[in-house]
Amino acid sequence: MPILQVALDFTILERAIKAAQEAVKGGADWLEVGTPLIKSEGMRAIREIKTRFRKITVADLKTMDVGRVEVEMAAKSGADIASILALADDATIIDAIKAGRKYGCRIMADLINHPSPVTRAKQLEKMGVDYISVHVGIDSQMRGKTPTDIVKEVAEAVNIPVAAAGGINAETAADIVKAGAKIVIVGGAIIKAPDISKATKIIKEAIEKGVKYRTALYKKYGENELRDAFRMVSTPNISDAMHRKGALHGFKNIGSGKLVGKVLTVKTMSGDWAKPVEAIDLAEEGDVLFIDAEDGEEAVWGELATWSCKMRKLAGVVVYGAVRDADSINEIGLPVFARRVVPNAGEPKGFGEIGVELDIQGIKIKPGDWVIGDESGLVVVPREDAMEIANRAVDVMERENRIREEIKRGGTLSSVMKLEDWERVK
Repeated sequence: MPILQVALDFTILERAIKAAQEAVKGGADWLEVGTPLIKSEGMRAIREIKTRFRKITVADLKTMDVGRVEVEMAAKSGADIASILALADDATIIDAIKAGRKYGCRIMADLINHPSPVTRAKQLEKMGVDYISVHVGIDSQMRGKTPTDIVKEVAEAVNIPVAAAGGINAETAADIVKAGAKIVIVGGAIIKAPDISKATKIIKEAIEKGVKYRTALYKKYGENELRDAFRMVSTPNISDAMHRKGALHGFKNIGSGKLVGKVLTVKTMSGDWAKPVEAIDLAEEGDVLFIDAEDGEEAVWGELATWSCKMRKLAGVVVYGAVRDADSINEIGLPVFARRVVPNAGEPKGFGEIGVELDIQGIKIKPGDWVIGDESGLVVVPREDAMEIANRAVDVMERENRIREEIKRGGTLSSVMKLEDWERVK
């Protein structure tokens, strides 16, 4: 029967303990003290998880050096299994195995980022490791990588149990088992869930019965799914994912609805509405017109242009400048973000360009970049980073879902996140 290992990838021990309680209730087989938790709380975290739950406890050390020392520390703290990086020197791995044998701690070798996973897995088996872990790290997951194919190759190459980790959820867990994994390691799809017991139970059923449960959360979105991903999240989620960058300031939605789409850029002058209107005919369905009108006070956009966009099935409009006909635009039902509303328009003189790079408030905006707008404002995502940022924004939202649940159970943001413990040392 496949084993479900729940990765407690928290930085706060109290939160990890609460999550572990729910995960055990839901049917978790093994509990992993995640690397962030070990780095934050030290060996105390391993000892607490082991003594409280008496489950097989995995210390995700990701050891790269001093294998004997780290394995001995983990084993004495209660770890039944300790992880070591496959990229480590052979001497480090062999010393870790010897320490594990001495203190009754099994060794799991983690293939994360190894350039030759199958070859290295065979070598590790000969050295004497107890398990091989095929692991796609979270930063690689954000770029669309999954462990499924590598699991199959490694499982066929070795005779020891293979574990798999890397964005596994209720929709993909059965495929991982089918590929040959005996241990399914799940972090986010369980520990970010508001109801961890329920999430654990669903994934446990998925790996035991070989069924798939469709999910919109705890998954990674590809290039063709970015519009769906950006629609799920808020502009604050995206800004957090971009390290608080990408936001534009002082824009308000004169129209209605959420704005999500790829940009077609327009450069014009205050009051000159020729190029903005001409761009409507050049835009593709789902595009957003981003008009640089020099932050001017004469309108370059109005009701009739908005109707034209609506009929062409554009996603919306952003005007760095002024628009008019606010009442009518709001009734049309298309998002139109602008810096200001005025009654006066200019003339269609035809100055400017379409499809050029813009510089708005210090942010470079190119054709094909993504712009997202909601009640909190506007944020621009470079096209080359869009998949990674979309997935990171979803991750931000999912983590906040769990924190929100903990607050509803009687905590506060400060108490849940232990803010005093994490204030910067001065």
